[in-house]
Amino acid sequence: MQISKFARNMSATAVVSGAILTLSQPSYANKELDKLSMQNTNWVMQTKDYKSTHYSPMYDINVTNVHKLKPAWTFSTGVLNGHEGGPLVVDGIMYVHSPYPNNVFAIDLDSPDTILWQYKPKQNPAARAVACCDVVNRGLAYAPGTKDYPATIFLNQLDGHVVALDAKTGELRWKMENSDIAMGSTLTVAPFVAKDKVIVGSSGAELGVRGYATAYNIKDGKQEWRVYATGPDEDINLAKDFNKDNPHYGRFGLGLKTWEGDAWKIGGGTNWGWYAYDTDLEMLYYGSGNPAPWNETMRPGDNKWTMTIWGRDIDTGEAKFGYQKTPHDEWDYAGVNYMGLSEQKVDGKMTKLLTHPDRNGIVYTLNRETGDLVNAFKIDDTVNWVKKVDLKTGLPIRDPEYSTRMDHEAKGICPSAMGYHNQGIESYDPARKLFFMGVNHICMDWEPFMLPYRAGQFFVGATLNMYPGPKGTLGQVKAMNAVTGEFAWEVQEKFAVWGGTLATAGDLVFYGTLDGYIKALHSETGEELWKFKLPSGVIGHPITYKHEGKQYVAIYYGVGGWPGVGLVFDLQDPTAGLGAVGAFKELAHHTQMGGGVMVFSL
Repeated sequence: MQISKFARNMSATAVVSGAILTLSQPSYANKELDKLSMQNTNWVMQTKDYKSTHYSPMYDINVTNVHKLKPAWTFSTGVLNGHEGGPLVVDGIMYVHSPYPNNVFAIDLDSPDTILWQYKPKQNPAARAVACCDVVNRGLAYAPGTKDYPATIFLNQLDGHVVALDAKTGELRWKMENSDIAMGSTLTVAPFVAKDKVIVGSSGAELGVRGYATAYNIKDGKQEWRVYATGPDEDINLAKDFNKDNPHYGRFGLGLKTWEGDAWKIGGGTNWGWYAYDTDLEMLYYGSGNPAPWNETMRPGDNKWTMTIWGRDIDTGEAKFGYQKTPHDEWDYAGVNYMGLSEQKVDGKMTKLLTHPDRNGIVYTLNRETGDLVNAFKIDDTVNWVKKVDLKTGLPIRDPEYSTRMDHEAKGICPSAMGYHNQGIESYDPARKLFFMGVNHICMDWEPFMLPYRAGQFFVGATLNMYPGPKGTLGQVKAMNAVTGEFAWEVQEKFAVWGGTLATAGDLVFYGTLDGYIKALHSETGEELWKFKLPSGVIGHPITYKHEGKQYVAIYYGVGGWPGVGLVFDLQDPTAGLGAVGAFKELAHHTQMGGGVMVFSL
């Protein structure tokens, strides 16, 4: 019966796996990591694979038996702040990370009560004072060993250092300084491994940090390239044919011309979100974040290239295309969010696509070879700052009522600065051609004010009040076709669904909630099939893996992050935490701090 019921998934999985194998015969890509990412026994990237599908072809746990899931084992990290990201599983070992102080643990899956090794870095505690929104960390990266270096675990520390650890022993291989906390730049982004490089972003736009992404050589940490979001073209590293297919996006000189004076030097555009990689095109995709300061009156112009989806050559860092979604952002709609790659038919032609649910409440789908805009639609019909996106120009058609300029009282803006989508990793079911998204549903009032720039201090210039959106909740889970813009279903959640989703061929969608549940929905209907109350709220994403023939589901618990700053730091002013305290004032009545991983099985 089970075989029959899941014949669709088995067939689809076979087709998809074949498609993946066909499309992933890279000449130079990190083949071993690509290969490991396709094995059910491993979960080697935060995004699951280079396409960021966060989808597993396993169906041992499925709609008929998910109600029997129960805890198999747990592990406490001993750290109380918010736990974003998820663990990695490689060759029978689970690698667990924590928020600051950024401890790392290697756990033997044959004996989960045994810690094989642990790494506890000594770092400058001053980093905590300049971290924007709790002291989170979005996870580890893994590189298989070669003749030049052993299998390696990469960790970004809050104090701005990137470290490489021997995956077998935990021994420190090398350490590089990527960010200067004296300037307000920290590291919360997860590293990303592609070819012989580890890619590292930056944080600190709320302190006027000029954003950049850096590629380090896996072997010794040597810097291969660094690219900025603002400034001269050579700093941004634009290819000679940059945006040749879409010159209306803008081409050269705009990293200076679209700023007043030297404002680009403190203009933000950091990238602390997620990456995706096309092994055939050898292109890296990510988003640059919000301009600084938040007060738009202080930085006239389009402020390129903040708020941009980038397609860059992995070897050189050269930008092949850049599409700025929110020119002259007025709402802190930092566009660093999830990048999901798929192959779907567009106008009858199979097309390489990139889908990006942006913090501004718009879901963008681009041709990832050319940067052509395929579709752009509202993630929820309550988005009001924009009427629509003109698909010919790529520009948003704004509603001036929701502008945040100094002479205007802006109320009821949807989404809030937290966005309708924030840092969660979403999932894509290639058989259903659906993305499953954890979504915020938060709106805001915005009061701007002027302030001077001081290095290493917050540079925002706005006071915010946030509250639940028109539907009365703070969160939703949605199933969406990115090509048609149609939604298959949506489910309301009391709080924001901050960490993202996991989809499986068992017709299941897993996710965690801020009030501490892990839940499983039917991926066809959205029907809730199972839930379990965890020791603390969830802001990370679930994963799944197979060990000794049994499928497991794992997820971090540990409330915190931006939505949990009021609870973590015991704040009461509703405008504190950049407006998060008021929006999540009820959270403390449902969960409390505490961090770790919980693993489930049948």
